[in-house]
Amino acid sequence: MSQNHPPIPRLDLAPKLKRPLSLWNPLDYLRLLYWVFYFPQALRWYESTFGGESSLKDAKSWREKWEWLRQNAVQRQLILQALVLIIVILIGLSRLLGEIGISIDWDVASAVGLGVMFGVVLVGSVLLLGVASGVASAVVLVVGPVLASVPTSGVASVVVMGVTLGVGLVLEVLIRSGFGFGVMWGVGWGVMFGVGLGVMWGVASAVVWGMGWDVASAVEWGVPSAVALGVGFGVASAVAIARPENWLFAVPFTLLQRQHQNRQFPHITPLPLPYLSSQIANWLRLDWQTGLHNTNELLKFTLQFIPVVKAINRVLAETPKEQLIYRVAQLSEDPYDWNLVRFASVSLSEVMKSKVVAGFFIIAPWKQQIQARFQTEIRLNTPARASAAGFWYLHQQEPDKATEAFTVVRDLLYGEEMLTLAQILTAFDQTAELAEIASLQLPPSPNPPRLRETTWQAIASLRRVIADVQVVQNSVSRSARSLALNRALGQLGTLLNQSNIIPKTERILILKIVIKWVDILLQVTGKIGDISITQPVTNPYVIGDPVQGNLFVGREDIIRELEELWVKGNNLQSVALYGHRRMGKTSILLNATNCLGAKVQVAYVNLLRVGDCSEGVGELLIFITDAIAKTVKIAPPADRDLLNLPYLTFGRYIEQVVANIESGLIVALDEFEKIEELIKAGKINPDFIGFLRGILQMSSKVALAFAGLHTLDEMTGDYFNPLFASIIPIRVGFLSLGATRQVLANPDDDFILDYKPEALDRIYELTHGQPYLTQVVGFLLVRLYNSQVFEMGRPRDPMFTLEDVATVIDGPEFFSRYRYYFTAVWGQAAEGASGQQQILRVLAPHVKGMNLDRLSAETGMDQTSLEESLKTLERHDVVKEINGCYCIAVELFRRWVQMSLGGSH
Repeated sequence: MSQNHPPIPRLDLAPKLKRPLSLWNPLDYLRLLYWVFYFPQALRWYESTFGGESSLKDAKSWREKWEWLRQNAVQRQLILQALVLIIVILIGLSRLLGEIGISIDWDVASAVGLGVMFGVVLVGSVLLLGVASGVASAVVLVVGPVLASVPTSGVASVVVMGVTLGVGLVLEVLIRSGFGFGVMWGVGWGVMFGVGLGVMWGVASAVVWGMGWDVASAVEWGVPSAVALGVGFGVASAVAIARPENWLFAVPFTLLQRQHQNRQFPHITPLPLPYLSSQIANWLRLDWQTGLHNTNELLKFTLQFIPVVKAINRVLAETPKEQLIYRVAQLSEDPYDWNLVRFASVSLSEVMKSKVVAGFFIIAPWKQQIQARFQTEIRLNTPARASAAGFWYLHQQEPDKATEAFTVVRDLLYGEEMLTLAQILTAFDQTAELAEIASLQLPPSPNPPRLRETTWQAIASLRRVIADVQVVQNSVSRSARSLALNRALGQLGTLLNQSNIIPKTERILILKIVIKWVDILLQVTGKIGDISITQPVTNPYVIGDPVQGNLFVGREDIIRELEELWVKGNNLQSVALYGHRRMGKTSILLNATNCLGAKVQVAYVNLLRVGDCSEGVGELLIFITDAIAKTVKIAPPADRDLLNLPYLTFGRYIEQVVANIESGLIVALDEFEKIEELIKAGKINPDFIGFLRGILQMSSKVALAFAGLHTLDEMTGDYFNPLFASIIPIRVGFLSLGATRQVLANPDDDFILDYKPEALDRIYELTHGQPYLTQVVGFLLVRLYNSQVFEMGRPRDPMFTLEDVATVIDGPEFFSRYRYYFTAVWGQAAEGASGQQQILRVLAPHVKGMNLDRLSAETGMDQTSLEESLKTLERHDVVKEINGCYCIAVELFRRWVQMSLGGSH
């Protein structure tokens, strides 16, 4: 951005309310009245901000509606406030009319009261019983004219008509939008028509009904009366919608504050403000991203749609061709109103003219002829319009039309990519049978860099599905067909779970394709049948050793974080992986190179193999240089040199490595607590940690990765303090439910056994996603299957059930054979804060846990010591806190403590 221009303001037009409204605060009712009259968008903002995303549309029966109303306090309160406003306005207006000397027929007032009471009852009926929206229309079309026909003064008649219409509109909008916003929007229309526009409506109704009935008495309700009715209603409606008084009030401020960053915008007039379109266009020219943010704010909190569309079109028309598709892609990334994209290729003025003609019922015979003169279709006659049309058609799930639009701009930057994408999605969308999926012939995907990278990742997954479908369609082997079918369904399931990473423009279309393909594949599952297993199943689960290769799954979140720190940044960042025992930290380090590509190499060092370093720090550095040499293929220095001059020799070797490698180097020190043990034992000097920091400062190509049970700040501060500022801690926690299911159900590509969903859920309940225990249970289940089928000769389904899980968990060998894990966790609880083991003994008999007071009483620990110990146990993922109660995190460990150590009761 040029320094000659002032900074572009980043608009924030949302209400500045920090708390929910109160039923008992009169100022909040004034705020609501202001919102109703001058800021109706604030009502939707209020409901989404304080009321959440739940909707009445999901509730079908009256019981569900009542339960929804009971659970959603914000929406319930808005309903009450709406009813209070209607009643208070009626009472207040009646008093006002009495004070100024206008007589009121109390028979009519009683009728009005009954009408309001009837409206309130109908509101409750609609909310609780789901009465059709015809009830609302009945109030307007039946109750209104009945009350209006009662003889009374002209102003009172207008009030009766307006309030009755207001109640009806409240009901109508309540039904259509689901309470909160509907209530206040209905109140707004009711008040606006009943009070704010009472005089205007009175004039219009006087003209319409007075002149109409007079003429009707002469010509039996002829054409003049219809014209009078149309003109009167049209004038009143136009004034109600356009709110010209609001526009006139805003114009002086607009003229005085055209360039001011704190400029105020009216919220309820669609009439274009002077200079607003030019100002938006200047924002977009200077900073496209900030300009788009400001347009979304204007669309969200004002009705200034016309200036926004004109500004967008003006800037796109003058955008250089090499930036055009990229800018339209950003415009389509997350627009508040998708019509913004549509009207980048459709004439807004022509559409508005067509809508005006459609609204005139008095010219019905000639409507179609007149409307046919307006050009309301998508236009592809300029690059900007064609680009916008392509993205609009993708959003509308019409990839064939998107193909036509992107063909016009295929020569622009990213044009060929978008054309190829539209062609592939068209081919996908046209499939309806398994054979059609298998026979798809797709153009190749473009090479990086690409505009829609995550979309192409989804396309790659769908290509793999096509390959698997071809196996399902053509393979003779039932086993191969079954495996391919499972892989294809797994790929589609992953796409469904990760669909949020796909850009919104094509997301709905891709999801529709995925769901359709899932249905097609499910239809053939019965035809393929059960696979034949003729020999013992090879056990794919890994116990004890790190998981590597295709077996390494379920840690995508940590791999993505390492990718950001090691691949996408300019400098390598040093990290410390810490967490519960056997959580998979070693597996992450060993698989990092394969997962992150060629931009980084990991030299892995298991410090448990170092021994006691009787030769001092030089012996430790020998282990490290050997691992680096194996990774980078550069010969290490002589052992004698490292023993004699360890720091100097190692530093020179790192300089040699940096000079001869193109990628980054991560030196991974697993079980790094061993360093502290060696320091405490006097085998190496504490200055070794400072030496490691010096190595990090030598080159941006070298970084360290520690892996262990603790964060660095849990270790002895004097030793590791030099590294605190240089190391980024990364917690390695339990696997999620989805990742646990993936580890169990898809341990490798050839796994032919399966799980009942409830069995997978039960394993997660028992292990809490602890990777080692998850692998143990899977290992034992495969062994159980092989034993039953091939040793005992008992035929069974290749599907694990809850009973199978209980069999392996309750077996006599489970806790004794795999006690090393449990004893290691128990031993870790003896380190650090005192009383950890005592807490575990007390918690073991209680599945749902205990609160602090009860824990303190049963452990005999004071509050401070207890909280410190609990924090340590929580940090090490041994206990967890749920609703104020502490319990042991892993159910299997809880059982082991209770069984082996006798948890207290």
